[in-house]
Amino acid sequence: MNQLHLDKRIELIDLYDLGIPFRTGSYVIREKELTIVETSASPSIPYLLEGLKKLKINPSEIKNIILTHIHLDHSGGVGLFLKECPNAKVIVHPRGARHLIAPAKLEAGARQVYGNKFDSLFKPLLPVPENKIMVKENGDTLKISITCTLTFFDTPGHARHHFSIYDPVSNGMFTGDTAGINYTYLLNEEFYLPSTSPTQFSPEDMDQSIQFYLNKNLSRIYYGHFGMSENPSKGLTDVQKWLKIFLKCGEKAYYEENNFNEKVEKTHQFIREEIMNSSLFTNLSPSHPIFKILELDLGVSSMGIIDYLTKRK
Repeated sequence: MNQLHLDKRIELIDLYDLGIPFRTGSYVIREKELTIVETSASPSIPYLLEGLKKLKINPSEIKNIILTHIHLDHSGGVGLFLKECPNAKVIVHPRGARHLIAPAKLEAGARQVYGNKFDSLFKPLLPVPENKIMVKENGDTLKISITCTLTFFDTPGHARHHFSIYDPVSNGMFTGDTAGINYTYLLNEEFYLPSTSPTQFSPEDMDQSIQFYLNKNLSRIYYGHFGMSENPSKGLTDVQKWLKIFLKCGEKAYYEENNFNEKVEKTHQFIREEIMNSSLFTNLSPSHPIFKILELDLGVSSMGIIDYLTKRK
């Protein structure tokens, strides 16, 4: 399995979301209070436990499990993982806490998006005991050692229940999905796209959150999908550029087609055509794993764009 030693404090365990490497990861911050950022879904928990074992970390040592947001590819496995972590608290955005405690609504929403793929992607979805949850508001902090105090920032756009976590030691930000998706590890060349999934996608909020990241003059971004970038401005400005393209494709599809599903399919088609025009993809084998991932990502993002346009109009 893939484990990336990012520096003497931070490790990245590949969680093989969808059975694919370099898709979703869990960050391990080695401070006095051992801290994990993201768990992915329940099928990824065996990979997380195996990764911790290779790092010689007993799950009982973990004090904090931080979730950037409660979409199931980031949080769905936390209830299952928590069974192995008796001394851990789960830290979440205030809008997300109740859905971890009672995940039925979260499951229903995900089933609408993923349909009959839901069970294989996300089950089991276990609740988190209320006494294990810690909520962090915008600007709140968490001291995990004498030399490191994390700060939480409300960063909507991808979802309203999304925060990002600033690590002052590395001058890095754990951005979940608001800063987009980093495909660099799959392509061996920098490539970033926005993640515009339903039902809370807001391009105005996303652009504002990205501008916030840019204003922080970060040295690193730690992406939920996938890995670390030490070139934040490249990733952030690329996502801003592609966000405009995504919306342009959605607007065109919205007026060309009649019903929701047709609008989504046409948006997906238009975006895929824009991406395939990039020289990055011309020499890739059709069996390259990037195409399977893009098919899923663009399908979900297209739903979010048409959902946003439908509500706006």
